[in-house]
This record gives sequence, C-alpha cells and structure tokens, in this order.
Amino acid sequence: MTATKTGTAAGTFAPRPGAAPLSRMIRAQAALETRMLLRNGEQLLLTVVIPTLLLVLFSTVDIVDTGAGSAVDFLAPGVLALAVMSTAFTGQAIATGFERRYGVLKRLAASPLPRWALMTAKTCSVLVTEILQIVLLTVIAFALGWSPRGNPLAVLLLLLLGTAAFSGLGLLMAGTLKAEATLAAANLVFLLLLVGGGVIVPLAKFPEAARHVLEFLPVSALSDGLRTVLQHGASMPWADLGILAVWAVLGLGAAARFFRWE
Repeated sequence: MTATKTGTAAGTFAPRPGAAPLSRMIRAQAALETRMLLRNGEQLLLTVVIPTLLLVLFSTVDIVDTGAGSAVDFLAPGVLALAVMSTAFTGQAIATGFERRYGVLKRLAASPLPRWALMTAKTCSVLVTEILQIVLLTVIAFALGWSPRGNPLAVLLLLLLGTAAFSGLGLLMAGTLKAEATLAAANLVFLLLLVGGGVIVPLAKFPEAARHVLEFLPVSALSDGLRTVLQHGASMPWADLGILAVWAVLGLGAAARFFRWE
C-alpha cells in the first residue's frame, strides 16, 4: 500500500495520459491519408492510370502535332504537371469535400490535432503521392526515350509551387461547395485544363486571344515551366514561377479565409 501511494504521488504511471506529441500526430494522420488515397480505386484512376495512359498513348501514336523533336520530350513535362493537378487539386478537393459532408472534418477538428496540423498532414499526403506519381511517370518516360535536361532546382520549385497553388484551389472548392458540386466541378475543371492547359495540346494551337488567357492558368504555367526546363534546358523560368506563386498565395489565402468545416 505504501509503495502504491508513493508511486501515485510521484506520478510514475505508464502510459502517461495526454495527447501524443504534435509531430507524431501529424505523421500518423499523413500516413492514414496516404493509405486511404492509395486504396481508393477512383483516386488511383485519376492520379495514376489516366496520366500513364496519356503519356504512353500520345508518345507512341501520332495524334497531336507536338512540334519539332520527340513527342515524349514535349509530353512528359505536361503529364507531370497533370499528375500534380490530379492529386493536389482534383483528388484532394473530392476527398476533402466528402469528408466535410460526412462530418469527418468536424470530428477531427474536435480532436487534439489542431486544424492547421490536419491541413499539414493532408499536404504531406499529397506530396508523398506526387513523389510516387513522378517516379512512376519518369520511369515510363525514360522507357519511351525521354531525354530531360535543365536545372533540377527549377523543377523542384515548379513542382512545389504548383502543389501549393492546386492545393489551395482544391481546399477552397472543397470548403465552400457541397460535396456533389465539388465532385462535378473538380472533374470538369480537370477535363477542361487537360485540354486547354498545354498538357497535351500545345498552346500555340489555340487562337491568339485565347492563348494569352490560357497562359495564366496554373496548369499552363506549370507545364510550360517544366517544359522550358526539361525540354529546352532553361535555368529558371521566372515568369512561370511568378504565375504559380500568385495562384498559390491567392488559393491558400482564400481557402484559409472561406473554408467551412461543417
């Protein structure tokens, strides 16, 4: 009895009650988000199957005139941009929209995990998924004869800014629209930007007036920036980086301001 009282007074119980360290909670939530995404067949179709099929089909079959040089040299950067958009924007918007509808976000917001940490975990999950996508698409592109060049740092900056821009826009859509509307709008935007964002079809094929507008879309800036570096060997595409930075600030700022958790 004496030993028990002494242990109680000294507070030596194990496990000790209380929330886990914040870093551990973020890692656990990020791992959960990643597993859920990779187990979702629709998400895999959007993030892996469609970009892979587009890369292989348009690189091996002469469907679209991609200009001088190898088709895969033009297409690979655009498909990488599409992969970023599919994960950071379309996939995240749809998943977060339905989590909001079913009250998952509301319950998580009441847990010891702060709201900003939940969004950090979602961002980490997006980055992990993008790494897997980029590795897979790069291997396939090399098998098709891709010969990239340019500054790896510029590629990394483009991918990070593109992820930030699309994440902000995806969270803004998921946090303001109903889940069904988010599902329809996210898929529609994906299809429209696939066609008009310079991913597969060169922007030079569009009328001049339309081209000047399309050049300022985030997927156009990302695909053009990656193409400028990886195909043409440019050191740092400042104009495209600037466009992506503006979209990132506007998207994340609007998401932080207007996102509704219920």
